[in-house]
Amino acid sequence: MQSASRTPGLPASSTSAQGRSPVLIAREQAHGAHNYAPLPVVLARGEGAWVTDVDGKRYLDLMSAYSAVSFGHAHPRIVGALVQQAQRLAVTSRAYYNDRLPLLMERLTRLTGLPRMLPANGGAEAVETALKAARKWGHEVKGIPEGRAGILACEGNFHGRTIAITGLSTEPQYRDGFGPFPPGLATVPYGDAAALERAITPDTAAFLVEPVQGEAGIVVPPDGYLAECARICRRHRVLLICDEVQTGLGRTGYLLASEHDGVKPDGVVLGKALGGGLLPVSAFLATDDVMQVFRPGDHGSTFGGNPLAAAVAMAALDVLFDERLIPRARSLGEMLQRRLRAIGSPLIADVRGRGLLVGIEVDAGRVSAREVVERLLARGILSKETHGTVVRIAPPLTIEESALEWAVGEIAATFAALEAEAMAPA
Repeated sequence: MQSASRTPGLPASSTSAQGRSPVLIAREQAHGAHNYAPLPVVLARGEGAWVTDVDGKRYLDLMSAYSAVSFGHAHPRIVGALVQQAQRLAVTSRAYYNDRLPLLMERLTRLTGLPRMLPANGGAEAVETALKAARKWGHEVKGIPEGRAGILACEGNFHGRTIAITGLSTEPQYRDGFGPFPPGLATVPYGDAAALERAITPDTAAFLVEPVQGEAGIVVPPDGYLAECARICRRHRVLLICDEVQTGLGRTGYLLASEHDGVKPDGVVLGKALGGGLLPVSAFLATDDVMQVFRPGDHGSTFGGNPLAAAVAMAALDVLFDERLIPRARSLGEMLQRRLRAIGSPLIADVRGRGLLVGIEVDAGRVSAREVVERLLARGILSKETHGTVVRIAPPLTIEESALEWAVGEIAATFAALEAEAMAPA
């Protein structure tokens, strides 16, 4: 693991309003599309689980870029692999073979037990690839009439932002103004296997599911849910595809979150952490039965599988196993949830999660999650709210235990301050 560059404690004070942050924020607001509402901090450097803003203030990163920085900022082994490969060969396109991609393909197929891999860049691209594979499989292998292969997903899902994926979303804002959407897309309640079986028709090609819903607020399904979904899918000859873009590669204390239920899906989507916090790298892995539908010219990606990305992904996997981050995420996650539940604040409605993917649901009638994360930001902690009700906690898997314990203390102090203010006379 990377060594922490400072001991836990409140970062050195520096008032952003007197520094460069407001100027840079104003420039982004003036020249960028307003499709994000970032917290008011401008980050400039990162090392391990810590980041520094342009004015010199340090923060403990409890977000890790939605799991993209699972191995910490600027991990020296991964950065070293990036630099070394960039000096040799970076991009060739898939018009030619390169000497890095076959090694990554072999390693990921062995790790997941799925014999074929199709490389991509961002997670949404890999999910789109999975949807294309599922529909083509439905038509060519299952025998669904052309143009009728359906996809099922879950209410509250988040699989990306493309038109097709947005068509599967049940979040009104994500859909508003972006239709019409492709036909053949439907959703069922998350965590309800019986609802899945009722929704399956002869035209259903695949069920796409997150083992833990991230954007929905770190929603953990009932024990055995995914295993029952796998049995239902087998019974009806429907592909089970697990979106592990956020949950995969150790985040929940297993290589894949689907392992919590002992499930081996027909397809798995990986991303985020696969790029080692440096590059967008993703992959769709599936059975021979699924991947046989692709022939030269059916599908492609100019940057997908480039040697630079493959070298970085290999280094990320080396770090994951050499530093024993999977069992570490499991043990630290158990400690984190235990300590957070012990806070016992009336403003906390629930604490839930798996491994180092944890959500703190607040009593939305008394406080907003946005207010909590803004208070934490002032204390030197980076987190993010989800739908105004849940504070997301997902630090790098390399985080020091002492830093995590310090963060819990700051979270407790934040809720204590909010309680005191709520009880104070107007």
